[in-house]
Amino acid sequence: MKKNILFLTLLCLFAGARAQTADVIIRNAKIIDGTGNSWYYGDIAVKNGKILQTGRLASSITARRTIDAGGLTAAPGFIDVHTHIEGDELKVPTAESFIYDGVTTVVTGNCGSSNLDIGRYFRQLDSLHTSINVASLIGHNDVRRAVIGATDRAPSPDEQQRMEALVAKAMEDGAVGLSTGLIYLPGMYAKTPEVVGLAKVAARYGGLYATHMRNEGDAVEAAINEALTIGREAGIPVEISHFKIGGKQNWGRSKTTVAMVEKARREGLEVTIDQYPYTASSTSLRTMLPDWALSGGTDSIQYRLKTPAIRKKIADEMYGIYKKRGLRHLDYAVVAYFKPDTTLNGKNIQEINKLRGRKSNLREEVQTVLDLSSEGNAGMVFHGMSEEDVKYIMQYPFNMFASDASIREFNVGVPHPRGYGTNARVLGKYVRDEKVLRLEEAIRRMTSLPAQKFRLTDRGLLLPGYAADIVIFNPDTVKDLSTFTAPHQYSTGFSYVLVNGDITVDQAKHTGARSGQVLRHKP
Repeated sequence: MKKNILFLTLLCLFAGARAQTADVIIRNAKIIDGTGNSWYYGDIAVKNGKILQTGRLASSITARRTIDAGGLTAAPGFIDVHTHIEGDELKVPTAESFIYDGVTTVVTGNCGSSNLDIGRYFRQLDSLHTSINVASLIGHNDVRRAVIGATDRAPSPDEQQRMEALVAKAMEDGAVGLSTGLIYLPGMYAKTPEVVGLAKVAARYGGLYATHMRNEGDAVEAAINEALTIGREAGIPVEISHFKIGGKQNWGRSKTTVAMVEKARREGLEVTIDQYPYTASSTSLRTMLPDWALSGGTDSIQYRLKTPAIRKKIADEMYGIYKKRGLRHLDYAVVAYFKPDTTLNGKNIQEINKLRGRKSNLREEVQTVLDLSSEGNAGMVFHGMSEEDVKYIMQYPFNMFASDASIREFNVGVPHPRGYGTNARVLGKYVRDEKVLRLEEAIRRMTSLPAQKFRLTDRGLLLPGYAADIVIFNPDTVKDLSTFTAPHQYSTGFSYVLVNGDITVDQAKHTGARSGQVLRHKP
């Protein structure tokens, strides 16, 4: 009798194994699991949005869809920790510019700019359904503006408490941490203790502190020290955003700045950095103006620019700064998008200055900057970094790759190419062609490192039980096509992309699937 029961039990188990099914099976892939370990050949089974099994799967396991990944590499979906998608997800919920670059998860709310009501924002995303997963930081600039406005002063004790309450509410609603943009209004007016107080609140909920530092050029070391001080005093992990060295006069200082980060890590501070793999940055035209000229917001800026004596003071100060840097022209500054006159898109300040009939010199080009600022501001691309610094920073092991981009609207403006090609550029140019990094190491920086830092606990690795965010690409052909002059081109080489188990790119074509999820941080 016992033998019969044992036989029947084994028969049922065998039948169950034979009957095992999955939603998707990926076979014959060269698997890079995200740990940084070497690749291996194997298969991946996906069911109910999760990875069911990895390794050599039995031929008896069946699926509704089988992908033959022979000759291709499978990796976890890429996690872009520094984006600005607010508003764009409504226009382009399919997020092709990210999906075709292998990105399955983004963190938005960076540089101090976010939705103030994170709970409401997440509910909107739940209803919208995007093709990418979304996590968000709570932005200091929006918190400060809601309580103090755009004025240049310190908060009162009551105002500090009100700001801290807004951060607490955002963290309770699922924000992953606090971000600052200390070159932007009104964050530029915040002193270090103000930020420490807000960071302490985020720390209580297990969040991190992500910062666009106060300076990334001449005063970069002081700015790094401030970021590290905030981390130490608040007891919070630090993420230094788009780590770079700006201005030709500062080229080569990456050896000093990276060493500062490494020293802080040795001393016990959990500090990491992220980087976009380009020698140009992108931000607002008005960042070219002195900080004091921006106080009070748009109306106050317009008043100053239209008052001759104040405008002259602004122009003289700007001229002095650029002269000290050894600049003869402002040709490094290129308009990405200028709504009042889109014919200027793609032209640099020197060219625009000539178009406006001015003499081709630095003083006149400063006046052109002030005119554009008065007419409506502009999105800009600034060419000011060295390739050697980019590569040196790239080799730092606790550095992630991030686009610092929105979801691109195809053929709108002349934006920075990083919004289309960040990851493909790393994999093609810096891994395959120039061998700055090993492929496995680059994948670790795009997957498990950001997942660990931002506490996305079920992402970033190809392991059973993890979310089935998977990219399948050809390392020999992956390439960024987007350029500064012709940016609206999707990356190539990504044959398949799965988001939460749903095939979102199928044979290099977006399927229209919108299976992304809101990734709420759980305190």
